[in-house]
Amino acid sequence: MKNKNIFTLALIAMLFIQCQKADKDFLITKDTVGKVSRTTKVSDLETLFKKDSVVLDTNVSKLTSAQEKIRVFEKGGVHLLTLTPNTDSIPTIENIRIFDPRFVSDKGVGLQSTFKDIKDNYTIDKIVTSMNNVVIFLSDSDIYFTIDKEELPESLRYAYAGDIEAVQIPDAAKIKYVMIGWD
Repeated sequence: MKNKNIFTLALIAMLFIQCQKADKDFLITKDTVGKVSRTTKVSDLETLFKKDSVVLDTNVSKLTSAQEKIRVFEKGGVHLLTLTPNTDSIPTIENIRIFDPRFVSDKGVGLQSTFKDIKDNYTIDKIVTSMNNVVIFLSDSDIYFTIDKEELPESLRYAYAGDIEAVQIPDAAKIKYVMIGWD
């Protein structure tokens, strides 16, 4: 009986460790997005995502060449991320667009969240209006969120000019894009 309890406890511990590791692969923090860090070199992406697929622009032949976009797909075809490198002599990642809803911030906000989740977990720095979207920039974070104007009250959907304030965005408005911009 004692051996059975020890085995069960060991199995539960292994499952817990595995779950923590899996969660870390999809965690967005100040300096990381899953496996990608602020200092990750573009040339290291194929090694970093060796179990996944790294897809380059069709006009670029290797990761050391100038890139416009680098797409990362999980084996099986799920689009995880699109990465945009900077133009430094040793390029690192400048912008990341999240495609997989498993990616969530350290505060639990991701593609399946709402504007209320953003408000409850972050301080909003500014809201920028574009033709079809509103972009929410945060204080003290490199994450920014896009909400489709279709999620707004009808009186605000077609207003191109003019500011939209946080109080005008419904709590239930769904997030369209989650992006990270590292300087």
